[in-house]
Amino acid sequence: EGAEDVIRSMRDIRELGVHLTADDFGTGYASLSYLRKFPLDGIKIDTTFVGDIVAGGGGLASAVIAVGHCLEMNVVAEGVETEDQLSFLRWRDCDEVQGFLISKPLVAAEFVDMVNKGPVL
Repeated sequence: EGAEDVIRSMRDIRELGVHLTADDFGTGYASLSYLRKFPLDGIKIDTTFVGDIVAGGGGLASAVIAVGHCLEMNVVAEGVETEDQLSFLRWRDCDEVQGFLISKPLVAAEFVDMVNKGPVL
């Protein structure tokens, strides 16, 4: 309900230079039609789909990457924990990854140190 108000607010936020990404895409109430309606810059592949990659079930992750790229959106995979998952996502041109393979959760000062050291992978 109130989608037009939400869209208006999202556009106002984007005008401030903030990038908006749909989190946990493919679960819950996320709808493909909203990807076209909402002014989004990207989508995040839900952890459950990334976890399926190890068991050979990477079809949904691949589909989300393809949909995101067709809509010219940045695609982020969350919950990446293994080299196999990372390899799969790279092979399918996923734009960004996050998860324990990259780093455990960090406090701000540790994060700054990590960034200053350069690329993690």
